[in-house]
Amino acid sequence: MPENEPWEYSLYIPNDPRAVTVCRRTLRLILTMHGLIGMVDVAELLATELVSNAVRHTKGPAALRVRWSGNGVLRIGAWDADPTPPEPPLSLDRGLDAEEGRGLALVRACADVWGWQPLAREGNRGKYIWCELGAAARAA
Repeated sequence: MPENEPWEYSLYIPNDPRAVTVCRRTLRLILTMHGLIGMVDVAELLATELVSNAVRHTKGPAALRVRWSGNGVLRIGAWDADPTPPEPPLSLDRGLDAEEGRGLALVRACADVWGWQPLAREGNRGKYIWCELGAAARAA
């Protein structure tokens, strides 16, 4: 598959802390197979934070979604079944010693852009928290 063609993967996971490691390793494999090894470290950090939040703060299933736009943008997102909006990110400066609450601050600091949206489909509710990385910025 040429680098400029878009692709997308979804990995549905149970509410289990071990699923975070499964997502991280799956993401590494996906990016490596698509020749995006230069994005792996930052992408793994971002996916870990997003999926960890979905598993730790909700009770239902979740999913990791990874999409390559074909024009140099990688979108990483986590879906969960809880429609409650995420807490606003803390400042990394204020939370250096905190045990919790730094996840979205790391996402905000490391991603080019991030956001969230409520979801409702076929009677199911939830939210999708996503971030994007540009390949050109990560290769430098």
